[in-house]
Amino acid sequence: MKNLRVIYLSVAVIAIAISAISSSAQTPQLMKKTTTKTDKLDFGAGGTIAIAGAPYGSIKIVGSSKNEIEITAEIEVQAGNAADLERLAGVTTFVTQESSGRYGVTTVGTQNKLGDKKIWKKFPKHLMNLPYRVDYTLTVPHYSDIEIDGGKGDLTISGIDGTMRINYLETNAKLELIGGSTTATFGVGTADVTIVSRGWRGRSVDVQLGKGDMTAHIPSALSAEIDATILRTGKIENLFPGLKPRVRKVEFTDKSIVAKAGNGGIPVKFSVGDGNLKLMPQ
Repeated sequence: MKNLRVIYLSVAVIAIAISAISSSAQTPQLMKKTTTKTDKLDFGAGGTIAIAGAPYGSIKIVGSSKNEIEITAEIEVQAGNAADLERLAGVTTFVTQESSGRYGVTTVGTQNKLGDKKIWKKFPKHLMNLPYRVDYTLTVPHYSDIEIDGGKGDLTISGIDGTMRINYLETNAKLELIGGSTTATFGVGTADVTIVSRGWRGRSVDVQLGKGDMTAHIPSALSAEIDATILRTGKIENLFPGLKPRVRKVEFTDKSIVAKAGNGGIPVKFSVGDGNLKLMPQ
């Protein structure tokens, strides 16, 4: 329960922004303007990529054999007229922070008012809560560590072998786990987690979903200690035949599975607050 509340603290600013934007999004006949911003740089394997997303927007990360980062952001703003669209487009973007072994991406917009303080001092108040979104696509080195804080939008990660820390307020997430350690906390939505069937080099997995449905795809040859938990309402559907109770007298239920796969060892945890959890063989 305590861990599942982490996301609500870590993305509190995004949550407030979403609430404000939602209340104003009913304004009829808003015009839209979409722009694309890109960045590309050399970046060696073993570094950290950190992304602070927008209140609304998707994030897609793909691992590559190249020692470089390539980022594309599709930025959409909405307003009642062309002049207001231009004002919003001028302040909605992303900025980067670069240091040795670390590349950070921070979304800039009306939710945080980063950048030139003089611009925000004179910025029209009626534009502050108009909806906007930023959809990110990143190609990064295969061996990278990933940190993500997101609002509401899809999340897709594949081809990454490293440490991943993920907080997302509301999402439909698809995670492909190749190696390293993964800690992911989602507030609302769905989570589809796949542990690769061959050569998984993971150290630990901990995926938590506050409300929604989660599916975990587990390879038949996996050796791990698997914990699956429903904290409140919902049930576990165990379709994976290779699980044995870690504690001989503690039976599996539709709320809790404490199991060993193969020879055990690596901790793998899946938990859902309210919803369903399915364990699937690959």
